[in-house]
Amino acid sequence: MSYSLSRAEFIALIAMLHATVAFSIDSMLPALGAMAMDISPDAPNRVQLVITAFLLGMGGGTLFVGPLADAFGRKSVLIGGALLYIIASAVAATSTDLTAMIVARFVQGIGASGPRVVATAIVRDLYAGRGMVRIMSFVMMVFTLVPAVAPLAGAGLTALGSWRLIFVAFIVFATISSAWLAFRQRETLPRDARRPLRWVLIWAACVEIARHRDVRLAILAQTFCYMMLFNTINLIQPVFDRVFARSAEFPWWFAGMALVSGAGALMNSRLVMRFGMLKLARLSFGAQVLLALALSAVWFSGVPVSVLFWVYLAWQTSMFFQTALTLGNLNALAMEPLGHIAGIAASVIGSVATICGALMAVPFGQTFDGTLGPLLMGALFAACAAFVTLSHLERLRATQT
Repeated sequence: MSYSLSRAEFIALIAMLHATVAFSIDSMLPALGAMAMDISPDAPNRVQLVITAFLLGMGGGTLFVGPLADAFGRKSVLIGGALLYIIASAVAATSTDLTAMIVARFVQGIGASGPRVVATAIVRDLYAGRGMVRIMSFVMMVFTLVPAVAPLAGAGLTALGSWRLIFVAFIVFATISSAWLAFRQRETLPRDARRPLRWVLIWAACVEIARHRDVRLAILAQTFCYMMLFNTINLIQPVFDRVFARSAEFPWWFAGMALVSGAGALMNSRLVMRFGMLKLARLSFGAQVLLALALSAVWFSGVPVSVLFWVYLAWQTSMFFQTALTLGNLNALAMEPLGHIAGIAASVIGSVATICGALMAVPFGQTFDGTLGPLLMGALFAACAAFVTLSHLERLRATQT
């Protein structure tokens, strides 16, 4: 068995593993309408829970995957997660009941947390410092193409036969990525470097995080950022469909927005050097408050739907762009004082922010009434709350210096 991966092949493999989550969410978006007609015709908003369930499973799995990978090795945990993902995808593909679909998507999310966490750990095992930053930068450049392509793939599969074919695509995707890892990538964590699985360490990390004021505030802001993102993900297809009657065009517009907003991640490395992580995130949320208010004003003014669509499109792109500017910085702020427990802390922070953000987005999605109201209320609440939280953190830090 050969483990002589070139750098290009290694980057492609890690990017594919990272893409599992984005592919599992974004490819489902254009199929929500068809799914609602098939398995929830009386309550179409409930189909959004197919997205939420996946996010909750992924968030919960994130808490445990890191420690498991440290105890049992990277490859075994990642391949185990892929198998769970494949089984859940098969169940979802044959589900005729929304409840069964939601449960399958939750389990699928748990399985997807393996590639999400372990792929980064593999990079960390093999590279350090600038070398790791360089590899991850290339990975993220490849990864940004996934949100652009995934909805087009989902729409194509739905048009080809049925939305159920999307779950078949998930099975194929996970089979290829896990087999690629199994046969081409060596285990990067030797047995003598593994740490026994001790749940007490997770609890101790949770306690330390809860006691650290700056970390709590950074996680809270990250939660509001996830809430705003997940609220948009839940509602973007219904908005295109029921507000603007552009459901057929949705995958193409989403691809364009994803490509434009991908520049936010590239700009962040430059802007953060000028403003700093905290100030840049605070300014981004402040700008989002103003932009959401501007869209609300246009909406309330009663402009023609054709004009409103272009204003909405610009705002939606800005929201994705803002998320690219803030999420990484907020995670770095939360991790800043926790270097001595970095691995477990990353799992805890990612899990808490993802789960809480997903749950907070649910009420806005479930009250969707065919207007922009629920989307704008959720975005304004999350942006204002994040801005206030980071302003408070900034003031607290200023008093300490």
